[in-house]
Amino acid sequence: MVQTRAISKTINTLLDLKERFNLVPTQDDDFFQEWTQDLPELTNQEIKILEQIKNRFYRHRERGSLAEGTVNQLLISPLLTLAGLYDEPFFVTTEPEVEIVFQEKDEVLRGRIDTLIIQQQFWVLVVESKSTIAFTVALPQVLTYMMANPHPERFVYGMITNGDEFQFIKLATHNQPQYDLSDIYSLLIPRREQIQDILRVLKKIGQIMS
Repeated sequence: MVQTRAISKTINTLLDLKERFNLVPTQDDDFFQEWTQDLPELTNQEIKILEQIKNRFYRHRERGSLAEGTVNQLLISPLLTLAGLYDEPFFVTTEPEVEIVFQEKDEVLRGRIDTLIIQQQFWVLVVESKSTIAFTVALPQVLTYMMANPHPERFVYGMITNGDEFQFIKLATHNQPQYDLSDIYSLLIPRREQIQDILRVLKKIGQIMS
């Protein structure tokens, strides 16, 4: 009898990923250069809009922790808009269901992605916001969603955020499943302007995948 399990309750550690998917961190230093090399410059208008987004976020954040929906409205949607990932040739879908079948185990894993950016039928960016949940908890779940990419011959990007921090992921499954992570970008120190770096990475991903 086939058992159906929720991804969020089944894949909780990086060891779970290794055991079920043989998914491991890459050893290739060149695997994920997109978040550091040849990043696009921002226009003065984009920088001005980012300042508005950042100030709006701080005004809400100083009152306490923010729910996922609030993080999406204050940060995720405006950043994806500025990056052009809502525009041609991309499309956005929210909460699409994913399913991974393990025939040898008579098991199906199911879950819902917060936000998925696609180009034609190809996955571009998996976005997951987790309120105050630590990245160590969110990462296994997001990587599992990314493993459901219906075109495993193509790599896919991910982004996880709790509002205060952001991290980017690159996953490839065509041979040995492997992934790599960017540094963590923090919005908690205003003078560092890391929201600009986040937008530059998003724009870079859009350039690569368009």
